[in-house]
Amino acid sequence: MGKSAEEITVVMGVIGADVHAIGNKILEYAFREAGFNVVNLGVMVSQIEFVEAALETAADAILVSSLYGHGEMDCQGLRELCIEMGLGEILLYVGGNLVIGKTSFPEVEAKFKKMGFNRVYPPGTLPETAIRDLLGDLANG
Repeated sequence: MGKSAEEITVVMGVIGADVHAIGNKILEYAFREAGFNVVNLGVMVSQIEFVEAALETAADAILVSSLYGHGEMDCQGLRELCIEMGLGEILLYVGGNLVIGKTSFPEVEAKFKKMGFNRVYPPGTLPETAIRDLLGDLANG
């Protein structure tokens, strides 16, 4: 049996030099309303800030948002940093406008999965999708 939302801590934020805050606030609200413990780091968050917050809070997942198109560059090496800091198995989710240009979502998803992300979401994904996936992923170990 998986954890209930009340037992799950997520660290979320907007990575890199990105200052797009609205989607991040919507995600925070949705996850809090669903009962999760949410640590929202806000905008312009570095990889090390995500990992240190996850360590400090014993988080179950890191949820990364990126809307300005540089997510591929900003997220490169995040899984390796998690491994280096002792969080090799933590769930990593990413979503938003992750690349610049006209790249098909299956290509974008493949790039981020190769980088070690467990889930990759296109722009416009509803928070409920990530909530359902997180509960399922944690239940399935």
